[in-house]
Amino acid sequence: MTDTTDTQATDTQAAPATPLGTNPIAPAPAGARTAADVVTPDVVARLTRGVVGSGRTANHTPFTGERLAELPESTPEDVAEAFARARAAQPAWAATPVRARAAVLLRFHDLVLQRQAEVLDLIQLETGKARLHAHEEVQAVAVAARHYGRRAAAYLRPRRHTGVVPTLTKVTELRQPRGVVGQIAPWNYPLELSVGDALPAFVSGNAVVMKPDTETALTALWARDLLIEAGLPAEVFQVVLGEGPVVGPEVVRHADYVSFTGSTRTGREVAQGAAARLVGVSLELGGKNAMLVLHDADVEKAAAGAVRACFSSAGQLCISIERLYVHESVADDFVERFAARTRAMRLGNSLAYGADMGCLVGQRQLETVTRHVEEAVAKGATVVAGGVARPDIGPLFYEPTILEGVQEPMAVCAEETFGPVVSVYRFSDEDEVVERANATAYGLNASVWTRDGRRGHAVAAKLRTGTVNINEGYAPAYGSVQSPMGGMKDSGLGRRHGSEGILKYTEAQTVAQQRVIPLAPVLGMDDEQYAALMSRSLRLMKAFRFR
Repeated sequence: MTDTTDTQATDTQAAPATPLGTNPIAPAPAGARTAADVVTPDVVARLTRGVVGSGRTANHTPFTGERLAELPESTPEDVAEAFARARAAQPAWAATPVRARAAVLLRFHDLVLQRQAEVLDLIQLETGKARLHAHEEVQAVAVAARHYGRRAAAYLRPRRHTGVVPTLTKVTELRQPRGVVGQIAPWNYPLELSVGDALPAFVSGNAVVMKPDTETALTALWARDLLIEAGLPAEVFQVVLGEGPVVGPEVVRHADYVSFTGSTRTGREVAQGAAARLVGVSLELGGKNAMLVLHDADVEKAAAGAVRACFSSAGQLCISIERLYVHESVADDFVERFAARTRAMRLGNSLAYGADMGCLVGQRQLETVTRHVEEAVAKGATVVAGGVARPDIGPLFYEPTILEGVQEPMAVCAEETFGPVVSVYRFSDEDEVVERANATAYGLNASVWTRDGRRGHAVAAKLRTGTVNINEGYAPAYGSVQSPMGGMKDSGLGRRHGSEGILKYTEAQTVAQQRVIPLAPVLGMDDEQYAALMSRSLRLMKAFRFR
């Protein structure tokens, strides 16, 4: 922070200090819990029970930087042991009827909602989120548990198909679990992107070896503890902890399938490791997501929605908005309303509801945000709101920031910031703005705002992103778990949610039973007669519209 002392002031008349920023601080309620109240030695001992790790590491809270807990650290040998344990336990779990496995998810759903205060404290302490943003994870996990708890049996049931010779060939498609799924989960949504992705793997009969980020490991371990309480065999769910470059490749090296959420750069490495072993992989990677405010949008609702879309979890959300395109006819009105709402956001670090935004998760994120904003300003961009750090609240707080005048080659124009920074661009033509929105290597999420639902759907269909939300930022598409969610282009491979989100954890197996006569010459036919019979049969099947 620069020195703000007025050098012209006398010794007896100091100038007032320049305020750090405009965003107010949410007051902490009386008697608010602290890290020491939540992360007790007994809690750490309970949550780390069964974790395979011969070394020691620790995690910290971004609110203050203080240490939260000492944790086991896994070596490559520990990872191999965790996979051995999971592989030994998986066959018995796979032999458990699917409805019994699904019942575990439904009990877990109830436990998460009953004991949500525990995990909300952990999520806040480990990520620095505002409590309402932490609750988004509780909602997402409960929805996924309910959905797969109710629908898994239907997704996984044997399916009859028409055989090569109708009635004479009986064909059944079975779904077999892959075995042991290796999951590498990120720090930004430590409940939803850990156990939320593991639930369909479990209910389809797999074991899971999960590597959560060490800094947010307590949240994932809490979820594991609750799943075991709900009836999941403990050995089926293994957790390993440690540095990503050390432990991550070992998870990929042993897994029968890999699920990864994180950066595009690391995702490419994971994909290469999985490809070398010919195992499947799903990747949810980065995004530079666009929000389009069309000329007929409700400007007030769009401004309020932009706050949610851009600044939830301090912008540390793969599907949050970083590029905001506004039609020139409503741009002035929109920017004024959006900026006013942004400046009014309350920043806070207490374990209670009331703050509108928390802090960044680590020093690296703060450095990226600061670099992007300062470079943009130096090259001619204008700060409409925010643009400053808030060390008066905590070491990693940064105000929600709106920029205008951003253009190439500013880093914030194309690079993923992954923080509370959004750039506003004005447009005049819908075809032009669709082209601009698509002009990125990423393709994860988009948002379209209009009063005309038909126009919104038409624009959405032209956007090259895995999800598009009309008149909201990200929650409707992500929360609709019967539908697939994932990225195009550099934003990933595969999908979570819906049928694709569970079937990816299975291998398709076709069982064909030939009845009465074989697929070969019979009844004294020679080869030429058999070939003629089959040719006539194929023509008849086409004529009678067999599929």
